[in-house]
Amino acid sequence: MNDDQQPNGNPWLKSLLIWSGIFLALLLAVSMFGSQAETTGTQIRYSDFRGKVAEGSVAEVQVGEDRIVGKFKNGDAFTTVPIPNDTSLPQLLQDNGVKYAGAAKAEMGVLQYILIQALPFMLILGVAFFALRQVQKGGGSGAMGFGKSKAKLLTERQGRVTFDDVAGIDEAREELQEIVEFLRDPHRFSKLGGQIPKGALLVGSPGTGKTLLARAIAGEAGVPFFTISGSDFVEMFVGVGASRVRDMFEQAKKNAPCIVFIDEIDAVGRHRGHGLGNSNDEREQTLNQLLVEMDGFEANEGIIIVAATNRPDVLDPALLRPGRFDRQVVVPIPDIEGREKILAVHMKKVPLAPDVNPRVIARGTPGFTGADLANLVNEAALLAARRNKRLVAMQEFEDAKDKVMMGAERRSMVMTDDEKKMTAYHEAGHALVSVHEPASDPIHKATIIPRGRALGMVMRLPERDMYSYHRDKMHANLSVSMGGRVAEELIFGHDKVSSGASSDIQFATSLARNMVTKWGMSDKLGPLQYEEQGEGYLGYGANQRVLMSDETSKLIDSEIRALVDGAHAKATKILKTETAKLHLLAGALLEYETLTGDEIKELLDSGKLDRPDVPKGPAAPAPVRGSAIPKAGKRFTGPGAAPQGA
Repeated sequence: MNDDQQPNGNPWLKSLLIWSGIFLALLLAVSMFGSQAETTGTQIRYSDFRGKVAEGSVAEVQVGEDRIVGKFKNGDAFTTVPIPNDTSLPQLLQDNGVKYAGAAKAEMGVLQYILIQALPFMLILGVAFFALRQVQKGGGSGAMGFGKSKAKLLTERQGRVTFDDVAGIDEAREELQEIVEFLRDPHRFSKLGGQIPKGALLVGSPGTGKTLLARAIAGEAGVPFFTISGSDFVEMFVGVGASRVRDMFEQAKKNAPCIVFIDEIDAVGRHRGHGLGNSNDEREQTLNQLLVEMDGFEANEGIIIVAATNRPDVLDPALLRPGRFDRQVVVPIPDIEGREKILAVHMKKVPLAPDVNPRVIARGTPGFTGADLANLVNEAALLAARRNKRLVAMQEFEDAKDKVMMGAERRSMVMTDDEKKMTAYHEAGHALVSVHEPASDPIHKATIIPRGRALGMVMRLPERDMYSYHRDKMHANLSVSMGGRVAEELIFGHDKVSSGASSDIQFATSLARNMVTKWGMSDKLGPLQYEEQGEGYLGYGANQRVLMSDETSKLIDSEIRALVDGAHAKATKILKTETAKLHLLAGALLEYETLTGDEIKELLDSGKLDRPDVPKGPAAPAPVRGSAIPKAGKRFTGPGAAPQGA
């Protein structure tokens, strides 16, 4: 925290002293040169001076050892430098009637002498003071202030946030409302012997609004709000982190009651003893000091610690015990009601067209966090601005949603006719298997326009928010993921299968492995866990296999293979039975490039679509020779809402 942010400091006194020193230096300069400035006039040569005296133009002079100052008869002042040992000058002045006198040598006072002698030292000290002030300024960012806390004090001038600005996480907001009430009226709780929790840990996925919720607490309570990141504590110098922790709590004590918000606390609060160095490394010293300050021998009354992390599993148990972080407040991904409220908050800043329906947008964005929804509204506003519209319509929100979910369209990408046909049949295979799988989510949109890193995509969206997934739905997702590969095999032959199904295979393999090793959905292996989520090398997350026999490992591999092969067989059966509809759907995709879920259903039910020039029947184009461009992975919008594509 820098000096300008210290409410109990006295920066005005420091500024007064600095300006007083500058004023004294100026006063000294004036006193030294002021008297000379008053007597100076036009500088003339000594020969011209003697000529003026001879002409009778000079009225009076004062003759000094190194300077002659005088006035002409017209009142103009002048000055000149005499020639040493000129003994004829007095006689010349007397002969021409010039009044003359000797100039007294200026005597320097004691105070003036001391100031002149001390002036260089004062300048050196002043430069050193400003240099030290600059290196210590900025909350310990300078070389001499590395032990100072980097916590920043937020005030209402920087944007006050209240609970009205937080939507979609009502349970978390209600749980933290008690902290706000305590900060407003501490006596209400203390008179009954109650104590407010000293710390609250906000746990949630990135973008769910943990930082916004912490700022809302401070805005509602109207108390000082210090914010700092967990990575700001640790430096390469040993002991710096602990020093910054002490300094942060000292500043918080001066401003109590207050809130200290530590973002990404897992950067400093990880399990002790898991570092690469010994047990006394810098990070662990910082954590030890934080534990002592939060709940040690000295009580920090009125200081509430609010921290945020998306990795609570790696935090040290001593940090999570009651007395430090008494509460763990889960900030979840919002449901459809929450998403609608979040959209309403962000849409207040955007001029909307009458056809915009936040409920429809909320239904089509499962798995979106608050940050994702804010980005969605912003993208829609940018699209409307590029289209020179005064209002943001529903079409802009739909286009923005497709861009966020599936990536930007790549219409400039050049694809051959063979590649387009391959992509069309691949996506038609996904869509057709999805339609014939009762447990599959409804199709939202199918497209063969390249988006992001995919050549095409089938987007499926759930009809409602889902918090658990059943076995039949997982088997349906496996079959749908195999639909694109099977369609390529049936239409183009075994030798012409492309690499476009790489991400589909990756998704199917990962889902099958989880079903076998984590969710107990294998009859041969039973309801046992064979893999667990753990920390890999250097703390990065990785799946670590539990110790098991070679026979069990082989059985796991065979069960995973059986699940994927079963999905492949089921997709093959569906597409062989519905080959005519596969051709029909692929032809429509080639014709229109993008079809909605309703249009796909209408086309498959009636064999036609209310669009001009739509294919009328199952006229199958001849198999083509060519290969699709290798495709990278896609973004999945949430569990069970997996886009499939080539």
